[in-house]
Amino acid sequence: MPTQLKYDTSLAKNADFALIVNAGSVAQLSELQPEEQQYVQQQVDREAKLINLNRYTHHVYVVVAPESKTESARNEAIRQAGHALLKQLKSDKVEGISILDKTATKASLYLAEGIYLSNYTYLKHKTKDAKPSSLQTVTIADEQVTEAQVQELANVLEAVLKTRDLVNEPHSHQNATQFSEELEALGAEAGFKTEVLDEVKIQTLKMGGLLAVNQGSEEPATFTIMEWKPENAKNSKPYVLVGKGVVYDTGGLSLKPTPNSMDFMKSDMAGAAAVAGAMYAVAKNKLPLHVIALVPATDNRPGGQAVAPGDVITMFNGMTVEVLNTDAEGRLILADALCFAKKYNPELVLDFATLTGAAMRAIGKEASVAMGTAGEEIMTALKKAGENVHERIVEFPLWDEYKKQLESDVADIKNIGGADAGAITAGKFLEVFTSYPWVHFDIAGTAFLQGEDSYRGKQATGTGVRLVYNYLSALAQ
Repeated sequence: MPTQLKYDTSLAKNADFALIVNAGSVAQLSELQPEEQQYVQQQVDREAKLINLNRYTHHVYVVVAPESKTESARNEAIRQAGHALLKQLKSDKVEGISILDKTATKASLYLAEGIYLSNYTYLKHKTKDAKPSSLQTVTIADEQVTEAQVQELANVLEAVLKTRDLVNEPHSHQNATQFSEELEALGAEAGFKTEVLDEVKIQTLKMGGLLAVNQGSEEPATFTIMEWKPENAKNSKPYVLVGKGVVYDTGGLSLKPTPNSMDFMKSDMAGAAAVAGAMYAVAKNKLPLHVIALVPATDNRPGGQAVAPGDVITMFNGMTVEVLNTDAEGRLILADALCFAKKYNPELVLDFATLTGAAMRAIGKEASVAMGTAGEEIMTALKKAGENVHERIVEFPLWDEYKKQLESDVADIKNIGGADAGAITAGKFLEVFTSYPWVHFDIAGTAFLQGEDSYRGKQATGTGVRLVYNYLSALAQ
């Protein structure tokens, strides 16, 4: 059961609570006794960031608000303070914590966010030694914050956790059909409409990229369409999200070079999970926007009928592609979905994919790569949304010179460029299949982590959900 995020205007008697304070205002804290104020001030003078007061009936935790150059940096530091606080809460076996912000900056929202996301565990398949966190409830008791703001945050954070669950689920329990069923369940819970196109429908539509990647698999591909269209939608043309749904990737006949490079390829559908999570947050919070999400899903296997390097395939829009590397499969299924998106006459299309190792090697796990044709104003707004939630993006160029690497002798285009600028040539390939404002996000470095990274945790992070929601909610306002 996920952590419960609640709102209250007062503290229960003898409840464990946390105070967020500025370093110079400890003496004004009416919640502390004089001797406690003195002790906390001594610790603050020694540059302590978290002070634990044991009152025996309950604990008081004092979180010292950091000094930062920007508001977004300060908010991120408070989220990370939430991660540090959670470790202490677990040590003290605290079941519920209330948060009071004494800085008048709505910092309680960010501390709660850090605690909530840090408290995530994936224990579904453990039959022994499963140790769920003792912390069950986080209550924001802050008069600067409204109950509606807390509920909005709770819905977004729940969406992140559902995204993490989807990405962490092993392929043995989540083929393309099972994945589409999970997306249908999300829609039923959140209130958005879901339609799943089966293999016959995909064949009828001639989605050659998705069908080609699926050729080596014993499991059929699916194409899921999710739609949130409230009566009060402010946009006449929809925002369309597209997510790469490769539920497991061996590389196909261009087999991945080492066995351990496949160990976590269950996560190659993190882009699809992210757009589904974003749809969940949008619908749960009833954003007045028309939003559609498209998820092409399949595994990529080297079966007997698998597409081979050198094969030529015909895409949904009629273009031919020379497949020179079957491990460059994500762009093939995304290309069909991007072509399909044209039917909606979209205001903007955003696609998310764990697409290239090149993106991860370029900027690591600290940010996602972005590139597109949507223009400077939209890209600036997306960057701002990324800064707000600390899911930062780095814009790469889409200069026409890069397209030369994709010229084919036998088809309209080939699916892979040279050794250099791999993330960009992947983007240039996708660009060919767009005819509307579009931004591509390569989340290969941020979607799945091998080691713990503060509140992002270990393994699936749910990256993309908060960024998309922050961007769309700003548009809705």
